[in-house]
Amino acid sequence: MAELEARRADIHYDEIECKSALNPVKGMGFNWSLNPYVGCEHRCSFCYVRAYELRADRPYDDRYGRSIRVKTNVAQVLRCELARRSWKKETVVIGAATDPYQPAEGRFKLTRQCLEALRDFSNPAGIITRGPMIVRDIDVLVEASRRADVSVTFSIPTLDDEVWKRTEPSTAHPRQRLKAVTALVEAGVKASVGMAPILPGISDRPEQLREVVRAAREAGATGIWANLLFLRPGTREHFLEHLAEDWPEQLPLYERLYASRRAYLGAEERNPLRDQVGALAREYGIRDRRKLKLAPPPEPEQLSLSF
Repeated sequence: MAELEARRADIHYDEIECKSALNPVKGMGFNWSLNPYVGCEHRCSFCYVRAYELRADRPYDDRYGRSIRVKTNVAQVLRCELARRSWKKETVVIGAATDPYQPAEGRFKLTRQCLEALRDFSNPAGIITRGPMIVRDIDVLVEASRRADVSVTFSIPTLDDEVWKRTEPSTAHPRQRLKAVTALVEAGVKASVGMAPILPGISDRPEQLREVVRAAREAGATGIWANLLFLRPGTREHFLEHLAEDWPEQLPLYERLYASRRAYLGAEERNPLRDQVGALAREYGIRDRRKLKLAPPPEPEQLSLSF
């Protein structure tokens, strides 16, 4: 705990104003993202956002996460964008490029304000987080879920304490996230588990995968999925540097798997992992078991005139 507090003590918050809140997205399964903060205090060694920071000529190494840009007006800008006649109420995903429930949210409450805006406009939303702080906003999530489709995905790649401590140095313990899953599901909010990224040779042993799937089922998760690590420039350099310190025996494996600056692993590596997790999910019966399933009311049927 003292080490974690020391890491947070040197973080600088830069309050800025943004011109837009909604960001168009390509190739990620959704069209719009929203990030109340730029930078993330969690500083996960495998974070794919480090690649974006490199392209933007910002620190992607150990300095990443020490300076957090806080979009103080993001909720007001979001309301203006949601009110446009051209807006088609597409799903907005919060947290695609930073964790919306990192420690900064406890101070600035921007994610909550954005959720309130999405709720007021009955707009579908998805949230990706490692932060159990989300339980603070159960009231807003419940109201939003009654007006539009809302889902939360908790990133829980492993329950292995050693792997967690070395790769996610400033996050809450994964079991705290599982408690948050339970709290949301019991309130009627859809909450699933994303096992990503799975690290080859480090967190992909069958017993490690089974432990997460079993715990997700016990927590009441409405679904589960998995994906392997990908290493774009920026993330690659930082992750491999830490890999050499923490698991030097795994370096040959990663040099082979990610040879020639390869960022993504192919189907031959990816599909067996997904098949394992899928089989475990079926074995444990992971599905939407909510006793209270919050959902928006059905669209009114249009009457047709018959002649």
